[in-house]
Amino acid sequence: MNEVMKVLTCFSTIFLPLTFIAGIYGMNFEHMPELGWKWAYPLLWSLFLVVAAGMFWLFRKKNWL
Repeated sequence: MNEVMKVLTCFSTIFLPLTFIAGIYGMNFEHMPELGWKWAYPLLWSLFLVVAAGMFWLFRKKNWL
């Protein structure tokens, strides 16, 4: 049971920052500087991937996953 809780906690920790970032950019703002940038959408997806991969790598390094 303890090992299952550790894995579930790791996965929820990986998805928490991604949910926060998606929540910020999912709001209907008119005056965000990033909305006018040509590369804002690919940069946001790159940020998602880097955060998720970094946390996944950290948890694998500590043998939590």
